[in-house]
Amino acid sequence: MSMVEDIKQIFAHAPLSLSLNNQTGKSTFMRRMTSLFGGKASPPEGGNPDSNTLISDTTTVLCLDDYHLNDRQGRKESGLTALNLKEQNFDLMHEQVKALKEGKTVQKPIYNHVTGVFDPAEEIVSPKVLILEGLHPFADDRVRNFYDFKIYLDISDDVKFAWKIQRDMAERGHSLESIKASIEARKPDFDAFVDPQKKFADVVIQVLPTQLIPDDNEGKILRVRMIMKEGVKFFDTPYLFDEGSTISWIPCGRKLTCSYPGIKFFYGPDTFYGEEVSVLEMDGQFDKLEELIYVESLLSNTSTKFYGELTQQMLKYQNGPGSNNGTGFFQTLVGLKVRELYEKISETEVVAK
Repeated sequence: MSMVEDIKQIFAHAPLSLSLNNQTGKSTFMRRMTSLFGGKASPPEGGNPDSNTLISDTTTVLCLDDYHLNDRQGRKESGLTALNLKEQNFDLMHEQVKALKEGKTVQKPIYNHVTGVFDPAEEIVSPKVLILEGLHPFADDRVRNFYDFKIYLDISDDVKFAWKIQRDMAERGHSLESIKASIEARKPDFDAFVDPQKKFADVVIQVLPTQLIPDDNEGKILRVRMIMKEGVKFFDTPYLFDEGSTISWIPCGRKLTCSYPGIKFFYGPDTFYGEEVSVLEMDGQFDKLEELIYVESLLSNTSTKFYGELTQQMLKYQNGPGSNNGTGFFQTLVGLKVRELYEKISETEVVAK
């Protein structure tokens, strides 16, 4: 629900390999992504109910938490958090991703989030599409070079704080002070070991507080930016109206129903970590999701197979988190682009044979 600056190599029968740095919203993003390849993503049939793996007709999603070096007790003894690179078994991760890329079957560990220990390994068969999601998909350059496409979900501190307050205070009865302490305790390791990885991503989906409401701190209205690296093989960046232009657009009116504070789109060139990128941005949310087809009609390079497919996919998960704002919109758009990338790589593989 995780994604190479170029294709380093394609093995015979090799799956498309994607990586997703996922801080939140894993299940919804994975459903949106895997549905475009066919089938519903579910835990392995007949396997461990605590497995972190999701499998559909063509897609396997592996959680990189399974490659922790130590269990919960081991981390207490080391004094390091799960965010620290020293607590990741990158050697095993590399060995097993390489094997899956070569069409082999692996015995992957299972980190049990309930008990905090490792359960017996599960068998993973090489799929057509392999997605690795977690906090450290780009940290090891050996693993990073296997990916065909890299995605980073970049949730701003303000939004994370607002979301955590809404969830933990309303649903779990936590105090504001304990929530602040929890966030602050993880922040140094997150800043040191997780955040720097976004410079390697081909697409960054950045979630920020809205600019439509002054001093908003509720995190209910979001400004979402899709930052797309230029020159990525098999990836043509989507654009609004006119490729390469800089456009600010407020579409509210007869064709798009917008209640307060409205919707604002932006498209234009930029730089990100010293590299040329294109940016699509949406601030605000849809009132009537079916009206998204108006916005879709003004976008190019969306990789849809028919008119309205982007809107159709959004409506399919209209009850999921982010379905009325830019998070769901850009996650769905990325999914369509990844499907096209898979088809292009597959065509290249057939020609090579």
